[in-house]
Amino acid sequence: MNATRAVFLRNALLACAVIFSGPAAAQLKPGQAAPGFTLEATLAGEAFPFSLDDALKKGPVVLYFYPAAFTKGCTIEAHNFAEAMSDYQQAGATVLGISADDLEKLKEFSVSACRGKFAVASDVDAKVIKAYGAQSAFMPDKASRISYVITPDHKVYYSYQSGSPDEHVPRTLAAVRQWAAAKQ
Repeated sequence: MNATRAVFLRNALLACAVIFSGPAAAQLKPGQAAPGFTLEATLAGEAFPFSLDDALKKGPVVLYFYPAAFTKGCTIEAHNFAEAMSDYQQAGATVLGISADDLEKLKEFSVSACRGKFAVASDVDAKVIKAYGAQSAFMPDKASRISYVITPDHKVYYSYQSGSPDEHVPRTLAAVRQWAAAKQ
């Protein structure tokens, strides 16, 4: 192998390691306190302040962090959450998606990809993304794809991190149901 090809392959492997390494900071683990926050959010295109503390008074909250609205994987994930909203509601859970996108972009996303069924919040300065260890290693000002189930006692009950959007809904829904069953 010539030197140029070897350097190219080494750099390609390093780039892949960075891209696929997941969050830059350690994600929160079950049992840890979930940081409180209030963010500007939108549901069906209507803006409002979303307070984690207020939402937890009603039951568990599924927080899912995603890289960017209108990208392929994030649109798939939003559709998956929208399709499962009646199941989350039956279990008493609130769903909130969080990205570093601005609120105007999320207003559109909340109508189209989220189908007006759940809220998405704007964390343009990535403070909440960082507090939850959800920032991307490749782009620290963006979120990695990670989901949490937060219980009314402000604790992380479940966390799941995967670049694929496919398992976030079934896994968080199973965790919400498990938590609800244990409460009975």
